[in-house]
Amino acid sequence: MKETITIREKMLKLSSILIPILITQLGLYSMTFFDTTMSGRVHPNDLAGVAIGSSIWVPINTGLSGILLGVTPIIAHLAGAKKIKDVPKMVVQALYLSVILSILIFIIGFFVLDPILSTMNLEREVLHIAKGYLVALSFGILPLFIYSVLRCFIDALGFTRVTMFITLTSLPINFLLNYLFIFGNFGFPKLGGIGSGVATAITYWCITAIAVVIIMKKTPFLEYQIFNVFYRISFSAWKEILKIGVPIGFAIFFETSIFAAVTLFMSQYNTITIASHQAAMNFASFLYMLPLSISMALTIIIGHEVGANRLKDAKQYSYLGIGMALFLSFLSATMIYFFRPEIANLYTTDAAVLKLTQDFLIYAIFFQLSDAIAAPIQGALRGYKDVNVTFLMALVSYWIVGLPFGYLLATYTSLGAFGYWIGLISGLAAGAIGLLVRLRIIQQRNTFALKVT
Repeated sequence: MKETITIREKMLKLSSILIPILITQLGLYSMTFFDTTMSGRVHPNDLAGVAIGSSIWVPINTGLSGILLGVTPIIAHLAGAKKIKDVPKMVVQALYLSVILSILIFIIGFFVLDPILSTMNLEREVLHIAKGYLVALSFGILPLFIYSVLRCFIDALGFTRVTMFITLTSLPINFLLNYLFIFGNFGFPKLGGIGSGVATAITYWCITAIAVVIIMKKTPFLEYQIFNVFYRISFSAWKEILKIGVPIGFAIFFETSIFAAVTLFMSQYNTITIASHQAAMNFASFLYMLPLSISMALTIIIGHEVGANRLKDAKQYSYLGIGMALFLSFLSATMIYFFRPEIANLYTTDAAVLKLTQDFLIYAIFFQLSDAIAAPIQGALRGYKDVNVTFLMALVSYWIVGLPFGYLLATYTSLGAFGYWIGLISGLAAGAIGLLVRLRIIQQRNTFALKVT
C-alpha cells in the first residue's frame, strides 16, 4: 500500500478503502434487513419469529466468523512487510479452520436449538417460525464461513471494491429469493419468515461461488495461486490465526450477544413489543454499518502502516477514522429523529407495532455516538494486533455494566422494555471510554519504542 504524506492524501486513501467496505457491509446487512422487513409484511408473528431466530443466529455467526477476522491483520502485516510468499499458506489454513468451525456450529446447533427455544415463553406460531428460520439458515453456514476468509484475503490486500462487487451482485439474488419463498410467488411454496432463511442460505452459496471464481481467474489474486497448491494442515498457522482471531471473535460475540440477550428477555412481553423492539434494533444495527465499516478499513490500513513500520501514519489514520465516524453518527441520529414514522413504516403496517417502534427509535439515537467512538477504535487496535484487552473490555462493559443495569431498570422501574435499551446505551458508552484509553496507551508505547530504536 502506497505511503501517504499529507492529511488530504490520508483522507483519500482511507476513503478509497472505506467506501467499498461500507457498500459491502450495507449490502450484506441488507439480507437481514430484507428478511425482517419482508417477513413483517406477512404477519407480526413472522416478524417476531425472524427476530427471535436472528437474535440467536447473529451472535453465533458474528462471534465465530469473527475468529476468522484475525486473517485480515495477519495478511495486512505480511503485505505491508512485503512477505508475499507467506500469504497463500495463511489463507488456505484459514479456509481449513473455517470448515472446522462451520461443522462444529452445525453439530452443536442440532442438539441445543430445541432446548434453547423451549426455555422461551413464545407463542406457538412464533416458535415454529423461529426454529424453521434457523434450520433453513444453517445450510448456508459452510459457504458463509468460507466466504469470510476469502473476503478477508481480498480486503487485506486493499481491493475492497472487489468484495463490494460480489455483494452488489448478490443483493438482487437475495431479494428475488425472498420474494419467491416468503410470499410464495410464481409457484414457490409460501413459507413466510422461514422462507427468508431459505433465501439467505442460498445467497451465501452464491457469493462464495462468485468469490472463488474471481480469486481463481482475476489479477492480482490469480498470482497467489490460492487453490493451486495443496498445503498440509499447519497447527502453528492455526495457532497464529486463533491467537488474534479468538479475542476478536469473543469481543464481537460479547457485543452482539448482549443485543440477542435483550431480545430474548423481551420474550416475556407480548408479540407487539417483540416486533417493535426488533424493528427499531434492526434499523439501529443497519446504521451501525457506518462505524463498523470505518473500523474494518482502519484494521486494513493501520495493519499495512504498522507492518511497514510507519507508526506515525498509523496514529494519524486512527484519529481520522474516529472523526469521520463521529460526523456520520450526528447525521444518522438526526435522520432517525426527524424520520421516525417513515422508518417504522418500512417494517410494518400494523398500527400498534408502528407506534411502539417509533418510541424505541428515540433510544436508538443515543446508540450512534458511542458506536462512533468504540467501533473505529476496535478496528485500529486490531490493526496494531492488540486484541486481548479489547475482548476483556467488551465482557465488562456489555455483560457486567450494560445488561445488569438494563435488567434492573426494566424489572424494577416503570420503564419496562425501554429499560433494556438504556442499559445497552450505558454499556456502549462504558466500552467506548475504555477503548479510547487503551488506544492512547498502545500509541504511546509505539512512540516510545520508535524513539528507542
